[in-house]
Amino acid sequence: MTTGIGTTTAQLIDKHRPTLDRALEAIRSREFWTPHPEHPKAYGEGAAEEGKAAFDALRGSRFELPGQPVSGEWVATEVSPYGFELGISYPRADEGAVDALLSVMRGGLPAWRKAGPEARAAVCLEILARISARTHEFAQAVMHTSGQAFMMAFQAGGPHAQDRGMEAVAYAYAEQVRTPERTDWEKPQGKREPLRVTKEFTPVGRGIALLIGCNTFPTWNGFPGFFASLATGNAVLVKPHPRAVLPLALTVRIAREVLAEAGFDADLVALAAEAEGDGIAKDLATRPEIRVIDYTGGSAFGEWLEANARQARVHTEKAGVNTVVIDSTDDYQGMLANLAFSLSLYSGQMCTTPQNLLIPAGGITTESGPRSFDEVVADLAGAVDKLLGDDARANALLGALVNDQVRERLEAAPALGEVALSSRAVANPEFPDATVRTPALVKLDATKPEAEAAYLNECFGPVSFAVAVGSTEDALELLRNTLQAKGAMTVSAYTTSAEVTRQVEEVCFDEPAQLSLNLTGGVYVNQTAGFSDFHGSGGNPAANCTLCDGDFVSGRFRVVEVRRMAQD
Repeated sequence: MTTGIGTTTAQLIDKHRPTLDRALEAIRSREFWTPHPEHPKAYGEGAAEEGKAAFDALRGSRFELPGQPVSGEWVATEVSPYGFELGISYPRADEGAVDALLSVMRGGLPAWRKAGPEARAAVCLEILARISARTHEFAQAVMHTSGQAFMMAFQAGGPHAQDRGMEAVAYAYAEQVRTPERTDWEKPQGKREPLRVTKEFTPVGRGIALLIGCNTFPTWNGFPGFFASLATGNAVLVKPHPRAVLPLALTVRIAREVLAEAGFDADLVALAAEAEGDGIAKDLATRPEIRVIDYTGGSAFGEWLEANARQARVHTEKAGVNTVVIDSTDDYQGMLANLAFSLSLYSGQMCTTPQNLLIPAGGITTESGPRSFDEVVADLAGAVDKLLGDDARANALLGALVNDQVRERLEAAPALGEVALSSRAVANPEFPDATVRTPALVKLDATKPEAEAAYLNECFGPVSFAVAVGSTEDALELLRNTLQAKGAMTVSAYTTSAEVTRQVEEVCFDEPAQLSLNLTGGVYVNQTAGFSDFHGSGGNPAANCTLCDGDFVSGRFRVVEVRRMAQD
């Protein structure tokens, strides 16, 4: 319903309704569409310099959020993976500040609910438009909290994240308007007067949503839950990762500004920053006021949330073991180049990066003849070396290692098996203190029990395993077992056999996982497109939800019916 919409909000509806309609069409057709340009030059002359200057101006300062209840304490926890402290201080969310925040956040819910789905969608799209206008600033913020190289931080942290946020708004709107606002219900009663009832249906948000941010993709993984919750009538409390606060803090500040200008309570969105080690996520997640949770990160805490945050609808994206089945190919060089890029992008620090390459011990067939297991592995190692042989190109693809834990896993990889490709350090002239490493590739034998401990656990970062299996059938059985036990965000397969194609599809249908077949060009298994591709299936242990589908948004609200006897 749109009762009580102010002039500013009405203007936002007029401004953004065409974009909303186009987004609704995109999620129906699944065709390519984006309103957010991927190229840095599309944002105007001087935009890159202005974005960098805006980021630099934030360094060493206090990040104010006017009007938000605060404790009076400030925390600065961010160090760029490129080797310098950001020095940005945020209001610390201690217990008292959290109590105050949750109290005031509830105060804005009645007006936000009354505004209705269309007005909420328009406000969300205005927030996204203002974020888009500052994409270069967000790119710097993402780059220097996640370690992504600039172009990836610009694209994945900017337009691609904005696409995912807008996609969530479109799904939220579509689900809320599935039921009409009002109907006049009439039931015939034979010779008597019919029964007449006026029925009104109002989408009602569940309350306060908690977004628990991640270190590696703060906006790409954060925007879907943030905008899905806001668009469905909830308030949103944002708890960023202590090492990646800035991108989500900027989001909160912009959202608060737009909400206030549109006549709503700015405290519908708030930031809960913490000092390293505070561990406030557990306490927040189990508070009765928190009714929706979005989390991206390790499996242990994700599973804890699912088990303990019983009062909330919990959406988790956790760890998985992404698998590639290599049976045969009719474009051997294309396959190698595609896999080399997928293993290298952002130093493998993506939840979609392939980890286990299952290759028959007897080798595979190609368009130019058979290749043995050892030849396939050696050729893949060579493709990675070729891709990353130039340090400038390597830096542009690899970025920097996000934390010491990733580096430690990489350094421990040689003890796991025979090293087919050694990692090397890459110097970054612009950021000499950055830790940049090329991927490692380790050979494992699936028949050896000691190998299972390596390939059946996620090894997050630039480490992948070439696993020798007895046959393609054994590879498919191992894939099935992996999906059941650990899950996967992505599955990929290379085969020229229709029967093998059918079999791998059946495995991914039985143990729901998103599958890519025979990728040899410019589309990579660890990249997904907003409005078209589904990220995660929600059907295996790696994630209990999908970005983005109807189920991702529908549990964030309920439809409340009000019935009245019709007046004659």
